[in-house]
Amino acid sequence: MNRKEYNIAVKEFSGRLYGFALKYLQNKEDASDIVQDVFEKLWKNRKKVEPAKVKAWLFTCAHNAMINYIKKRSKLMYVEHMTSPETAESHTKTYEMKEVIEKCLAQLPPVQKSIILLRDLEGYNYKEIGEILELSEAQVKVYLFRARNKIKKQLKDLTILV
Repeated sequence: MNRKEYNIAVKEFSGRLYGFALKYLQNKEDASDIVQDVFEKLWKNRKKVEPAKVKAWLFTCAHNAMINYIKKRSKLMYVEHMTSPETAESHTKTYEMKEVIEKCLAQLPPVQKSIILLRDLEGYNYKEIGEILELSEAQVKVYLFRARNKIKKQLKDLTILV
């Protein structure tokens, strides 16, 4: 991949990659950081990445970076929780549909969450999702089916609001 191909990739995929990261992380700054890191990695690995496979490479790299970020953040939040005094908070909230869906998505395992976002938000087909996440089309279909069933059950039971 040369400089021109890299610049084309940035123009073509930065918006969609940012949207994917934002939906996954729910934080604009974190999503921007992930996208910037992914394009930095692409530049460093530009000689290894084939221009025809750049989209799959970018989304795979973003997916892995987000999972690593979530793991790291979870550990940090646990440490902070264990070392800080608990404060009394009011748990009375009214949930809008968007918040409910985001809560449902947050309950999914990372792979299922990525598949839902790539399929339903980004509009990728099963084959493309399989390439991005390094899964077979059959695995993608199974994970998507399971994820949608979990969301349906959560919405039906409203157990996520408790």
